[in-house]
Amino acid sequence: MTDPHETIRWGHDALELEIALDEQGAARLVHLGAPGEKGAAPRPGAPLPPVEVTTAGLGRYWSGRHLVNTVLGSRLRHRSHRASREGDWHVLDLELHEPRTGLTAVARYRSPDGLPVLRSEVLLRNDGPHTLHLESVSSLVAGCLTEDGAAALDAADVLWAENEWFAECRWQRRPLRASSPERSGRFHTTSGRSTEVLAGRGVWSSCGHLPMGALTDRTSGRTWLWQIEHNGGGWRWECGVRDDTAYVALYGPEDADHGWRHPLEPGAEFRTVPVALALAAEDGPDGAFAALTRYRRATRRPHADHERLPVIFNDYMNCLMGDPTTAKLLPLVDAAAEAGAEYFVIDAGWYDDGGNWWSSVGAWEPSASRFPGPKGIHEVLDRIRERGMVPGLWLEPEAVGVSSPLADSLPPEAFFRRDGRRVEEGGGRYHLDLRHPAVRAHLDAVVDRLVGDWGVGYLKLDHNTDPGSGTSSGPGEAPAAGLLGHNRAQLAWLDGILDRHPDLVLENCASGGMRMDHALLSRLQLQSTSDQQDLLRYAPIAAAAPTAVTPEQGAVWAYPLPEDTPDEVALTMAGALLGRIHLSGRLAELPPHSRELVHEAVAVHKAIRADLPQAVPAWPLGLPGWEDPWLALALHTRSDGPGTTYLTAWRRWGDEPVRDLALPHLLGADVRTEVLYPASSPAAAVWQPDTARLTLTLPAAPSAVLLRLTITSPEGS
Repeated sequence: MTDPHETIRWGHDALELEIALDEQGAARLVHLGAPGEKGAAPRPGAPLPPVEVTTAGLGRYWSGRHLVNTVLGSRLRHRSHRASREGDWHVLDLELHEPRTGLTAVARYRSPDGLPVLRSEVLLRNDGPHTLHLESVSSLVAGCLTEDGAAALDAADVLWAENEWFAECRWQRRPLRASSPERSGRFHTTSGRSTEVLAGRGVWSSCGHLPMGALTDRTSGRTWLWQIEHNGGGWRWECGVRDDTAYVALYGPEDADHGWRHPLEPGAEFRTVPVALALAAEDGPDGAFAALTRYRRATRRPHADHERLPVIFNDYMNCLMGDPTTAKLLPLVDAAAEAGAEYFVIDAGWYDDGGNWWSSVGAWEPSASRFPGPKGIHEVLDRIRERGMVPGLWLEPEAVGVSSPLADSLPPEAFFRRDGRRVEEGGGRYHLDLRHPAVRAHLDAVVDRLVGDWGVGYLKLDHNTDPGSGTSSGPGEAPAAGLLGHNRAQLAWLDGILDRHPDLVLENCASGGMRMDHALLSRLQLQSTSDQQDLLRYAPIAAAAPTAVTPEQGAVWAYPLPEDTPDEVALTMAGALLGRIHLSGRLAELPPHSRELVHEAVAVHKAIRADLPQAVPAWPLGLPGWEDPWLALALHTRSDGPGTTYLTAWRRWGDEPVRDLALPHLLGADVRTEVLYPASSPAAAVWQPDTARLTLTLPAAPSAVLLRLTITSPEGS
């Protein structure tokens, strides 16, 4: 037992946390920031408690859009805390207890040594005699993001990312005061009902918005960036003002947005989804994204693919579009091998004999009509291997088409159901519930057959329907609670696949980027960033993709067409060079000059790809705007010095051939600039060391270029 009249201080040389305990033992997170920063002095009743909980019988003191200021949260009292180390991770377990109900909450804070990132989740345990009907539980509440006073709040901007099919990763920004305005007058308060709220819904975790957000000071550059690490749409964040400081509260599913309810029986436990909060003390959003990128690498499952970065050809985008046959694939296999691809993936339709690949999914047996002859699909798989590539296949494991034999052979409980009826979505799709043993047994057998018997080394795991709020597997289960169970079973299933097949490469896809979340990306090796087919519209997605996924996991389509101009071919290829090349398009039909540009791009990528798994992103023109004529993405290869910088710049349209790009990490250094791709580019780059700006000229629109900037003499030499 700890003396309740103390301040708990915990952290390391990159991040410190302070929790104040009052005379009654109420805990308040009063400081979270860089070492040496002055923490806020605790005030009676403020800031918010570390854990907020609502139940059917105990809600909030002050109604509104927010889920903070809860009765149970305010009544939780410090019981104990323990600091420990788990390898490179610093860990703090803060145990709180509410004696009237018997609710115990353990907030587990973890932070990797040397990184200004806090990971948090909460374990609830019912130590009382009665069932508690949970309606919301926070994974993290931080009520001390800005210094006290109106000036810091006036300078704060909230950032969030719109994320739609064909239009992923579109970051937006507006003042915090737009949703939490200053209030004045006789009854002045800064704890009003207004707050900024974002929530995901359904099965897709990033449909509508990325499960991320940020708060930045436009004057100092101090930035907080958060992500919710959940592989379903049941998530929520809110950011607003309480008692003269900004706060953020992060949640998994809850009742207000998702209809989530969970009966916590006496003696039972419930664990929230994990979340992460990154800090950049002065470098703005770029610094926060750099820290979060390093954190993502530290928290994902190790895999050789993260270091090798093989080039992938996939036959779908601007190519076969779900209509593969032996006759169509064999020329593509040869063209992909000549271009330098190392994996060749046969996308949707390889299993369909009836001309409708959409409603026939589920059994995952090869089509005899598409792949005739004694060897069937193995004729193509063998050709892929003969040309030195690893074969891959597309799967949509959670989907069963209404015309699939699985629709009748699996038990009714194996499917998503609501009100006792099987849920159908997308004009002919059912959704499997991975909690059911028959579902896992079926899918394990499919993967083991394709990988173990067929020799497939790559599976693209897609998911193209959203069956709504979730599933009720039994009486009284809220659909959102069933969905959370399915989500967690999915992660366990993926872990099992990679335990059995550690060399298998798995791609995460859901109609492009509709499930772009760190829960999945901590297991899967690649992320499909979009289904966008217009090369000019893909550019802002490719430029912004490292906000959501590490560069070495971000699969960007490069899909040249025979009718494309040389500048257009170079633009679609350049967009993938600082990520993972997803080569596609009608390669076998390209004219010689276009084919040469493709081969050149692949060779350049292979020459620089060893640098990418250590690089962190920055945006010299700011986060990409959907209609911006110019876009730029930089990757810096070192965190402790200037290192090498790679820079992709796109000029899509407009009549401005010259732009200044800000690279503040190179301030004062002499820099050599090289055009890496395309070698024939007329781009001209002039470096200005005193202002850390690169003046770049791209005469043509549309066009793109990849540059390398190398220090020749550092600042002060």
